[in-house]
Amino acid sequence: MAVVSGPPPYPDTRVAQPRPGQAVGFFTDSSICIGCKACEVACKEWNHVPTDGFNFLGSSYDNTGELGANTWRHVTFAERPAAPGGGDGQMRWLMNSDVCKHCASAACLEVCPTGALMRTEFATVVVQEDVCNGCGYCVPACPFGVIDRREEDGRAFKCTLCYDRLKGGMQPACAQACPTQSIQFGPIEELRTRARRRLEQLRQEGRKEARLYGVDGSDNEVGGLHAFFLLMDEPGVYRLPTRPATTTRDLPAMWKAAAAAAGALAAGVLLAFAGKGR
Repeated sequence: MAVVSGPPPYPDTRVAQPRPGQAVGFFTDSSICIGCKACEVACKEWNHVPTDGFNFLGSSYDNTGELGANTWRHVTFAERPAAPGGGDGQMRWLMNSDVCKHCASAACLEVCPTGALMRTEFATVVVQEDVCNGCGYCVPACPFGVIDRREEDGRAFKCTLCYDRLKGGMQPACAQACPTQSIQFGPIEELRTRARRRLEQLRQEGRKEARLYGVDGSDNEVGGLHAFFLLMDEPGVYRLPTRPATTTRDLPAMWKAAAAAAGALAAGVLLAFAGKGR
């Protein structure tokens, strides 16, 4: 069973000093992900994320299944036929560490009525646990199915991109723990440049199936992603939407319609009372 992997093609960038006002994020290179789940463990340990419990899905070594309130990093496992010229001709494992995309146009933030979701000084999106009232509006708003609520109290949780570590000048725990540098953290523009160079390298090696996801924003409607990926197959194989849509695109028109309806209702009530007065 062939696994697309190899020596890290990147300089050691694991020591990062994020600066307030600088947009930062993740570039995940799935071609060198080994499925070790060190990122999942580091995320849970640092952020005190509760255990998911053992849930053997029966189809692979993926025991978490998807992102959720208690899974902020999720390593996807997918078995696929070997790519042309890919070696033994049997099967290949495709693995990728998924995470919140910290969208430039974040629908979850737009629909939050309490301000619990906020944009930080690093251009990331964070849930303030003490402000969240558990309304759940953010859950269906996310085009990636990332954000979720905990059963205990209904509050929403997701990746914070280790906001507390960023404020302390450190990189996120998952990137720090990744042994192959599959998960890379840094300024967005620098990561985009690195992603394009890596794609070019793989294409020169004959890996025609390699592709970028969410790097330039042309493949989505959410204004660009602050967590993007190099994939070795179609996005659907990794359980990613082919073209993420902005779920709040009609929100301004809806609010206008609602305001107009409320105004008409109020006018009708006033007229009714005025009529009774006469």
